[in-house]
This record gives sequence, C-alpha cells and structure tokens, in this order.
Amino acid sequence: MTAPAITTPMPAPTPVRATVVQVMQRDTRAIVGMVLIIALVGAAIFAPLLTSYDPTAIDLGQQLLRPSRLHWLGTDIQGRDILARLLFGARISLSVGLGAQTLALLVGGTLGLASGFYGRWVDELVMRIADVTLAFPTLLLLIAMVAAFQPSITVVTITIGIVGWAGVARLVRGQVMVVRGLEYVQAARAPGGSDVRILLRHVLPAVTAPLVIVGTLGIAAAIMAESSLSFLGLGVQPPTPSWGGMIADARDLSQLRRAPWTSVAPGLTIGCAVLAFNLLGDALRDATDPRQLTRRLARQTQP
Repeated sequence: MTAPAITTPMPAPTPVRATVVQVMQRDTRAIVGMVLIIALVGAAIFAPLLTSYDPTAIDLGQQLLRPSRLHWLGTDIQGRDILARLLFGARISLSVGLGAQTLALLVGGTLGLASGFYGRWVDELVMRIADVTLAFPTLLLLIAMVAAFQPSITVVTITIGIVGWAGVARLVRGQVMVVRGLEYVQAARAPGGSDVRILLRHVLPAVTAPLVIVGTLGIAAAIMAESSLSFLGLGVQPPTPSWGGMIADARDLSQLRRAPWTSVAPGLTIGCAVLAFNLLGDALRDATDPRQLTRRLARQTQP
C-alpha cells in the first residue's frame, strides 16, 4: 500500500481575510484613523490647490497676524501663512515617515527572516547587532547619525529607517522561529524545496500581518522622529516647511504669549498624524489577533 502524498496547505482561506475586513469596517478606531490619514494625504497631494500662498515667501509687514479670512491660521514671525506651511509640510512628514518605515521593514524584515530561519551563527550575529542598536537612546543615535552628514530629507529618511530596523528584525525573528517548525514548512522542505522558495512562499506570508501592523505604528514613530530632528535644527533645513521646524520657530516665550497659534497649529497637526496611524495600527492588531479571529470564524460557522 503506497503512502499518501504529502501536500502543502493552501494559502489562508478567503473567510479569514473577509472577517478581518468586516471587523475593520466596524471598528471606530480604524474608521477615524483612515479618515485622518486620507485627509492628510489629500492635503499633501493637493496643497497647491488648497492655498494660494507661497509657504516660503517672507513678508515682514504681515508678521504674527491673527487667524482671519485672509489667513485662516494666521501668520508666523516672518509673515508666512501658517496654513500653507502646514499643507506643504505634510509632504515632508508623510514622505519621511513612509520612506523611513519602508526602509526599516525591508532591512529588518530581511535580516529577521534570515536570523529566524537559519539560526546558529546568523541568528547570533544579527541579534547582537540589533542589541547594540537598541542599547542606544533612539533620539541621541538619530542626532549623532544626522550630525555626521549634511541634513536633508534623504539623510533624515535613511537615518530614521536604519535606526528602526532592529525592532522589526526581532519581531520577524520570533515569528519565523515559530513558523519554521510547523508541519507544512517541513513538508515543503521534504521534496527538496529551496530555502528561498520556502521563505517566500510559506514563511513570509505568515509574518505579513505583524509586519503590516508594526509598519503602520512605525510611520507614527517616524513622523515624531522627523519632527524632533527638525525642531533641533537637524532635520529639513529652512526655508522648506516642516512641522517640527514651525514649532522651533515659535518657541520664543514672548511669541508664545503673543501668538500662540504659531505653535499650536503645527503641534495639533503632528498629534493628529501620529494619532491616525496609531489608531489604524491598534485596529489592525486587534482584527488580526489569532485568538479573536478564531472565535469570530467559529461563530460564523455555527448553524
């Protein structure tokens, strides 16, 4: 009697994905987060259409004007329209956040996959480098790396991405170490499947959901990091508008008392952006939780 052929399992069934989508559609956090993110992305893309003011044009005769019909959010110490600077500054913050987190996911995900899958000296080497990276205070490490080069959007994006890879690698490593011992992975290896094929077809899909979640939350952290560097003068250089740079321009105590809108507006905008990605990330984490997902599927299959 011949032994039954070993087959690898099919990809995750459609009901699982459909259940996640249904949960997200009913989650207030996901809805609010997506609305805020869409608004921010739309403001960044259509900034030239939403304002007629040049965000870098200096007009000393229009210094610290209160919010009005001409300047909805007022003007800053150099007479520049704050709304225009917020809209164009969204391009900087979102591009840095997305770019830095994409780099962190690529570097950390690749090294995490290799570390968890191969183990031994590969795991030891990657994790020790990650430990050294995580041992340094994040902001100090960012300041040191940016200060070594000429500050620019590219330098800030790459620096934040490099600093953020270690946390991603540790997360992916832990997930891969669990998945690599499962039966369907061993079954894929039995007929002589290559490591690359197993990693891409069987291991990577199992860690995709955690990567999406950590990536969403990481964008918020990257926006905060960029704002912090710009506030310290190590981010995007003037006259390019940046949310952190706008707060730095308004940090004089007398200006805060006379024109609080110059710092309140960019501060609230940073808070909204960070809140949006955190809300979406939290909703994704709960929607893809295996225990809750199993309960939902069980309820759906009950007669």
